[in-house]
Amino acid sequence: MEKKKPLRMCVVCREMKDKAELIRAVRDKNGVFRVDPGGKAPGRGAYVCKDGDCISRLEKVRGLERAFKSGVPREIKDEIIKMKE
Repeated sequence: MEKKKPLRMCVVCREMKDKAELIRAVRDKNGVFRVDPGGKAPGRGAYVCKDGDCISRLEKVRGLERAFKSGVPREIKDEIIKMKE
């Protein structure tokens, strides 16, 4: 029997995708934001597709802000934009 692959929803396109196809941003219990390439850091996570379309629309749809219910530092968004495939 095959092991199930974890699926997560992109905060931009709202599609369920394999966790490996997404970039994770995380806010820890102290309220500090960071990009989590390994996907294992503790805290509240939000995912964005690695494809260029979702990353380019990240600012417009304010997906990270909606997921975290707060403002997200510009540096975090810039770091995600730099990871564009």
